[in-house]
Amino acid sequence: MRSFFSKFKFLGIVLLGLSAVIIYLFYNALKPQKTLPVYSPAMVNAELVAEEIQHVRKYHTIADFSLTNQNGKTVTQADYKDKIYIADFFFTTCPTICPIMTKNMAEIQKEIKDEKDVMLLSHSVTPVIDSVAQLKKYALEKGVIDEKWNLVTGAKKDIYELARKSYLAVKTDGDGGPFDMIHTENFILVDKERRIRGFYDGTKEDDIQKLLEDLKILKASYLE
Repeated sequence: MRSFFSKFKFLGIVLLGLSAVIIYLFYNALKPQKTLPVYSPAMVNAELVAEEIQHVRKYHTIADFSLTNQNGKTVTQADYKDKIYIADFFFTTCPTICPIMTKNMAEIQKEIKDEKDVMLLSHSVTPVIDSVAQLKKYALEKGVIDEKWNLVTGAKKDIYELARKSYLAVKTDGDGGPFDMIHTENFILVDKERRIRGFYDGTKEDDIQKLLEDLKILKASYLE
């Protein structure tokens, strides 16, 4: 009799375990999968967007570009092909938010340094000041890993148009010429299809953590 109940107890434990597994599998199958939005100009503060594209509601992607990095190398969209990347706008002599943004970007670099499909891209909004030599000096000071993070300079018109028409990330100044711009603290998450998937305050620790969490969600979407 005792043997019979022992077998029954064992069977009950097995059935309980199987039930738990089945419930877990059903829960995961039915649980909504986290996805990130795809941003268009119409979804963003109009101050950050070129007037002629403020109405665009879909199919927005980052335009082709050709800029020069801290090593004097030409960097184009081809260098970011099949890559997820995080972009921002800064200048090396900025005394306010840039040092915080650069510090936080360096922290992100630590997190992604072994991830082959994730990179960083920082655009100077004062390309006249930020020569290749100046960018290299800044890169060395901030611990930039060349293979992961490009600091780029170029024609001001080109950077202005990328900022306002592609990344939707800077305001116009209006006092010093047609291509003057005031950069924001935004970090921009870009997917492998060149679409914007998130904006984050590059000066706030909570936003940096949110960015890293969203990066995981985005990476996972390419494994499905």
